[in-house]
Amino acid sequence: MRYWMCKYRFGMIITKSHFLCNHAPCISMVFSIYYAEEVISMQGRIHAYYGYGKGKTTAALGMCLRMCGAGKKVWFVQFLKDAQSSELKALALLPGVTVRSGAAAGFARDMQPEALARVREAHNRYLSEALDAAQKAQTDMLILDEVFDALQLELLDRALFDEILLRKPDSLELVMTGHEADQRILDVCDYISEIRCIKHPYMRGIGARRGIEF
Repeated sequence: MRYWMCKYRFGMIITKSHFLCNHAPCISMVFSIYYAEEVISMQGRIHAYYGYGKGKTTAALGMCLRMCGAGKKVWFVQFLKDAQSSELKALALLPGVTVRSGAAAGFARDMQPEALARVREAHNRYLSEALDAAQKAQTDMLILDEVFDALQLELLDRALFDEILLRKPDSLELVMTGHEADQRILDVCDYISEIRCIKHPYMRGIGARRGIEF
């Protein structure tokens, strides 16, 4: 008969069958806790990077890179930016990354109503495609870069955005960036990082530099 060493307080050596029969509830509880921890560890979380400091998109890109290194798929949706940002060229080289960007050509404040309508339509299309990919389990991470600003400027349908939060698959990792985030959005986030600007070259009149700011 095979014996199973078990560290009881009396230092007993008991048979495996005896242990299983008399301690099934304990074993069941242990495995239930282990299973629950596994489920929790596999659950996708919601991240928010916001504020007026530099590094929000950079942080999101870092998460994208790490996810790719883990063999996962990423959807990177960029709002309020044109197709000239240098990171887009690098993202095109990464396997498993789908990019939607380039709807805006210039600052929203300088656009005519017709141009703003086109930007809004493109943003809504990007988000609809991303939601569809998430629902079909075609991506492990969804990054919504500058989504808070698109919402604030009403260049993204808020009801459509709410669908992302309401229908997010449990396994999906959701990353959002922007300058100002609504409290109701922050309330559902698991990670919140506020990026503050302490010092920046633009304070000395130095403009954006390719490879650094764009």
